Amino acid sequence: MAGNREFVNRRLHSLLGVIPIGVFLTQHLIVNHFVTGGPESFNKASNFMGSLPFKIVLETVIIYLPLLYHAIYGLYIAFTANSNVNRFGTFRNWMYLLQRITGVITLIFIAWHVWQTRVAAAFGTEVNYDMMHDILSSPFMFGFYLVGILSAIFHFANGLWSFLVSWGITVSPRSQRITTYVTIGVFVILSLISIQTLIAFVS
Repeated sequence: MAGNREFVNRRLHSLLGVIPIGVFLTQHLIVNHFVTGGPESFNKASNFMGSLPFKIVLETVIIYLPLLYHAIYGLYIAFTANSNVNRFGTFRNWMYLLQRITGVITLIFIAWHVWQTRVAAAFGTEVNYDMMHDILSSPFMFGFYLVGILSAIFHFANGLWSFLVSWGITVSPRSQRITTYVTIGVFVILSLISIQTLIAFVS
């Protein structure tokens, strides 16, 4: 019974990491990239997302509840897993370790980002270009956001590879090797988008 529950929890944890959390992460990064077209371009994109109907319900059901489950169970996995990179320093063992490390970093970053933006918005602060420009003008916060966002992207991209394996989509060594290159590509593309976005906020 415990084994079955563990199996279901891990599959659900993996699924939620890709859908909806990974999809939302990608969409969020693309919307923020509108800042490269100027402050007004970002403000329009941000206002459009903020004016969606049933926004609170959508955020709760699609983002916050899945994220809460993924984070809590992810912490359990991170602190109960045994890494064996000291004995077997293979590529996948290192990816396994980095997945746990970036998961913790991402959780810290998301908590802080939500506090700075969504909680502030609940108290009347407008989430716009000026807010993000002020935040990222601090070299410390710029570095914090850079590390946090890159950690989130790595966690998603590598988690996507694990999702495809654990759900039996990529079974053969060849398919797993191909998806390794694909997920590395996902990491590189989303990272470039994010770096351009951060620079645009302060340039």
